[in-house]
Amino acid sequence: MMKVILCKDIEKLGKVGETVDVSDGYARNFLIPRKLAVSVQSASAAEIRHHLEIIQRREAQRKAEMETLATKLNAITIEFKMRAGDEEKLFGSVTSAMIAEELQKREFDIDRKQILLEEPIKTLGIFSVPVKLGSGVTAEVKVWVSQLTDENNTENSDN
Repeated sequence: MMKVILCKDIEKLGKVGETVDVSDGYARNFLIPRKLAVSVQSASAAEIRHHLEIIQRREAQRKAEMETLATKLNAITIEFKMRAGDEEKLFGSVTSAMIAEELQKREFDIDRKQILLEEPIKTLGIFSVPVKLGSGVTAEVKVWVSQLTDENNTENSDN
């Protein structure tokens, strides 16, 4: 086992600045080369403090950027027009991939895995969908699922 200080938050391992025990291979082959961690044994105390200061500044900047992004996402409403049957149940569903695609069309770099949709949306209505941005920041995107109307019939009836 090797003691390392984490340079980034790593899910199921720890947060920035924590000292954790990991297997030698995991540290040497994955964490250290990707600058996700620094070995406690190879680094002096001053070097570790220096790394932590840089990491904490970088994390503070990243968190500020994520909070700005969250503010923009909180103001967005995405609309999906879907066919629905009885009791406002959709034929099909709105998935996290569909929401991510719409956000990317609006130039937000959001992956479908960041969208915390417990299960696909299967009814008409307005839903608040959490989006995990990182650095402990989560935004709420409003998703409005409305009834798809047959536009061809309405155009023909006007003429």
